[in-house]
This record gives sequence, structure tokens and C-alpha cells, in this order.
Amino acid sequence: MKVTGTAHKVGDHIDTDAIIPARFLVTTDAKLLGENCMEGLEAGWVKRVKENDVMVGGVNFGCGSSREHAPISILGAGIPVVLAHSFARIFYRNGFNMGLVLLEIGDDIDKFSDTDQIEVDTATGTIRNLTTGATVQAAPVPPFMQEILNAGGLVEYAKKKLA
Repeated sequence: MKVTGTAHKVGDHIDTDAIIPARFLVTTDAKLLGENCMEGLEAGWVKRVKENDVMVGGVNFGCGSSREHAPISILGAGIPVVLAHSFARIFYRNGFNMGLVLLEIGDDIDKFSDTDQIEVDTATGTIRNLTTGATVQAAPVPPFMQEILNAGGLVEYAKKKLA
């Protein structure tokens, strides 16, 4: 999958309550959750986002409670990819299970700033900052995980395999 969009940079240790506060956990509808994505960080944050934009996180992105609503809200906001220095373990697994691409790039995260134009190729792990010309190489998403993502997450993947 290739994605090109605007970077929306957030800080270190962004927890799942910042991504989608508990008061919005009354639904699993991706569109409704997406309307409140990052509301715990900044009111109205999601209004800057356009379809296929890229979230850029720091260290330990997705820490806190294990809630599937967090990656669903990011997807619902139109963001198919999150780049970060590192991810919390449970969030990382939940992200892929829900169909959200997560690429860990360590200190190379500093090569991206808010509003940069970014191109991400998940099959190769190549991330290009179209604004500055910088290129970063992340580990590519393994083929079996690409299948899960292409299916729309683990549940949809399992349905297709069992059909």
C-alpha cells in the first residue's frame, strides 16, 4: 500500500485516552470515533486532517489502556498510517488487528515535522519526506500482516479465510 499525505506530528507518550477519550467509547463506529480522534490531546485536532494524512508520533505512542477504539478512531479520522519512534506493545498489536499500519522508525522520526508532505510505501518500508527530500527506511510490513491490513483487519481476514 502506498499513502501520500500531510504529517500531523504529536509528542511522546501519547496514550489511548488522548487518542480517544473514554467519554467517546459508547460506539465502535469508526466514523463517529474518528470525529473525536485526538480530542484528549487538543479539542478539534481532527479538523486539520484530510483523508490519507499520516500521524507522526514520538516515543511510546499508544501507551495506556488497551482499547481497540484508539486505532479505530485514527482510521475513522482518515489516517491509514502512523509513524512513530516506538509504539506501546498492546497498541501495536491492536493497530494491526484493526487494519491500521504502524511503522516504527526510531530516531529517524526527527526527520518529519508537522505539515510535511509524506509518502509511505508499506510493502517496502520506504518513507519519503516530500517536503525536505529525506528518505527513511523502516522494516517493511511482512506479507502475512499485509494480508491482514488489506482485508481490513484481523476479524475480516479471519472471515475471508474461513469462508
